[in-house]
Amino acid sequence: MDECGVFGIYAPNEPVAKITYYGLYALQHRGQESAGIACSTGNRIMVYKDMGLVSQVFDEAALNSLNGHIAIGHCRYSTTGASNWHNAQPTFRACGDDGGGLALAHNGNLTNTADLETLLASMIGDDEVPHKADMDSTSDTAILTALLAHYPGTVEQAAMELLPKLVGAFSLTFMNENTLYAARDPWGFRPLCLGRLEGGLAVASESCALDICGATFVRDIEPGELLIIDSAGPRSLHFAQPTPKGCIFEYVYLARPDTKLNDRLIHNIRVKIGKTLAEECPADADLVIPTPDSGIPGAVGYAAASGIPYGLGLVKNPYVQRTFIQPTQAMRQMGIRLKLNPLRDVVEGRRLVVVDDSIVRGNTQRQLVQMLRAAGAAEVHVRIASPPVLWPCFYGIDFATRAELIASGMSVDEICRSIGADSLGYVSLDGLTAATHVAPEHLCRACFDGRYPVQIPPLQAERLGLNNELFATAGAAEQAPFLPDPSQAELPEDQTQSSLQGS
Repeated sequence: MDECGVFGIYAPNEPVAKITYYGLYALQHRGQESAGIACSTGNRIMVYKDMGLVSQVFDEAALNSLNGHIAIGHCRYSTTGASNWHNAQPTFRACGDDGGGLALAHNGNLTNTADLETLLASMIGDDEVPHKADMDSTSDTAILTALLAHYPGTVEQAAMELLPKLVGAFSLTFMNENTLYAARDPWGFRPLCLGRLEGGLAVASESCALDICGATFVRDIEPGELLIIDSAGPRSLHFAQPTPKGCIFEYVYLARPDTKLNDRLIHNIRVKIGKTLAEECPADADLVIPTPDSGIPGAVGYAAASGIPYGLGLVKNPYVQRTFIQPTQAMRQMGIRLKLNPLRDVVEGRRLVVVDDSIVRGNTQRQLVQMLRAAGAAEVHVRIASPPVLWPCFYGIDFATRAELIASGMSVDEICRSIGADSLGYVSLDGLTAATHVAPEHLCRACFDGRYPVQIPPLQAERLGLNNELFATAGAAEQAPFLPDPSQAELPEDQTQSSLQGS
């Protein structure tokens, strides 16, 4: 599973590998563990990938070795599947005996990997299935790549047959030697958009990646759409009826502020959330400060609506990776200490409102309150521009067990005491939803309300007391019941993701 960045380009006579590099650079916030690019000359596909940031993986020599007119790229962060080279993307599979191949990059998480393994076994035999024990990637992405490569017929025919069988979140870019493909799941969990370059077309997880490449935004790839780009131009097919359920957490945290989703700039939405937060959770304070960088738009909105002055009370080290997507708890905590430092002259003696985008595990806020008090803050009032995160995500975000979520076992007052704040307030779910300008029925809000729009892995469903039969099809989302009050639910001691094969 990933909350990753994907990019694809079809542009004859353009340096497609270098353009992909810049596109991935713009999407670096979506994944920092590994990066890769696949490129086709029309005769063969070359894949170059490694662990690290985009700027660490690629240099001039590596990019110059990737020649061709089609490329796809990927930057990864994992929640399932080990963080190692084998799980870096794009993945690659040979197709038949003609020496051709297929490369694929995936943002999302498939929840029916076991069914897909069974399907692949029926096609090529149990012994040939690239099972997680011995395949080159312990991920759903590897299974999907193998299915597309081995399915009878053309890649287009295989995609139209296979994509309707996938359950969960997927925004894909994939390619053979002569054609670029892009696809988005029927629920549209993860973003994917199309742009036009002077010499071709590009697809990307976010519009900010098109901007940096000089591409003009054309439109979002529709839920349930397969886009095909080759020498004849672009063609669009629909493999499933769309049932939009875009991830609300993209608006809260994941997308870059300069990205547009549903024709609205993320920055403006987050400012509006901050204004709503000020109305719902006022505070008597001297200064509003953000937790940089993700808390800045919300703090701007909070200050504007409350009349409390806005200021910068924390300095961020720009060379530290995003702590939310670090793969281990120890690294997250170290990252927090390295990442932020208070400005004593600004905060000393002041009553502060500290605005952040979310509280997931509580690590950042706890250490942040401690640092601000040590710097002399008179009071620290924490305000959060999203509701409490109560339920795990199975569609591509790094909180996969309820045991990880501080709000799943504590009330707001208990969380406030745990992080050491003078007060704590969250924006309401209705307030957050209204700020997105998207109808509630077209959003996935499962991490906040426990209403899962698509079936989740059987082991996880059993532990959460969820009936997966309600989620057999995309159209069944409205039948999904609210889950019990999480404060009353018993937390299993072992909440591993053993049933997930995440990309």
